[in-house]
Amino acid sequence: METRTLGRTHRQVSVVGLGCWQLGADWGDVSEADAVAVLHAAVDAGVTFLDTADVYGDGRSEQVIGRFLKDRDEALTVATKMGRRAAPHVAEEYTLEAFRGWVDRSRTNLGVDTLDLVQLHCPPTSVFADDRVFDALDTLVAEGRVAAYGVSVETCDEALRAIARPGVATVQIILNIFRRKPLEHVLPAAAAAGVGIIARVPLASGLLSGKYDESTRFAADDHRSYNRHGEAFDVGETFSGVPYDVGVAAAREVAHLTPAGALTAQLALRWIVDQPGVSTVIPGARNAEQVRANAAAADLVPLGDDLLDRLREVYDLDIREHVHGRW
Repeated sequence: METRTLGRTHRQVSVVGLGCWQLGADWGDVSEADAVAVLHAAVDAGVTFLDTADVYGDGRSEQVIGRFLKDRDEALTVATKMGRRAAPHVAEEYTLEAFRGWVDRSRTNLGVDTLDLVQLHCPPTSVFADDRVFDALDTLVAEGRVAAYGVSVETCDEALRAIARPGVATVQIILNIFRRKPLEHVLPAAAAAGVGIIARVPLASGLLSGKYDESTRFAADDHRSYNRHGEAFDVGETFSGVPYDVGVAAAREVAHLTPAGALTAQLALRWIVDQPGVSTVIPGARNAEQVRANAAAADLVPLGDDLLDRLREVYDLDIREHVHGRW
């Protein structure tokens, strides 16, 4: 699989990675056997970048990955996140002492001495202006607890503030056919600064798989049931903030545009891979078949101008009014 430099980490990572939220919780039941099978299938398909967080299943995702790493000798990059364990989740909780505790817990879960990349997990907006927070992150690097740090953000404004910080190696942001605003300023700024872009929620929580319709129901413990209106966390993390019925209809149009021989999800992933400045995209997967299909998106030829124009029309006509001004 094609690899790209992951920003200021200077690591080479696969253009299609693996998001590991579903290996912990919030996507219905995923057994440990299935989780391990997903990880093996991903690496077998050429994936070298795994993204997790300390709160995914209260550490379960990290722990599963940690056990998996003992069975593989490939050069993998594992990114995790910290900050959402703070209760309440406020800027005052972002201290060096707290960072050390969270990072050490992740090091134990993953079974490593040094974390490849730790990302602030969608922190309060005021954090981006707080020099003490970034001084603390620099201290973690100096201590050898982490090799590099980045920020996972909700908004384009937060991304631009993070990119301006000289120690930030990567920015993780929602980017997909239904969330195009980062193309305007964030990706060019990141490329100019040498900051890596990790594209998350690439399939709009599965909408862009083209498999859902108005009658689809999700398990009660799936965030696509309980967070549709932002009840638990930012609503942009669920269906990219697009109202479900609107998203289903728009995804149906995208499916009609999918070239013969490709899956709609592969089209959506290839669209992201084609965007200048993207380092890697991190679709999740609940089984090995999904992983292999997602990885194969890297083998599609770049999308042509006519198809790109028609995908933009879907966004402009159906989606823009719901998301563009909000994030």
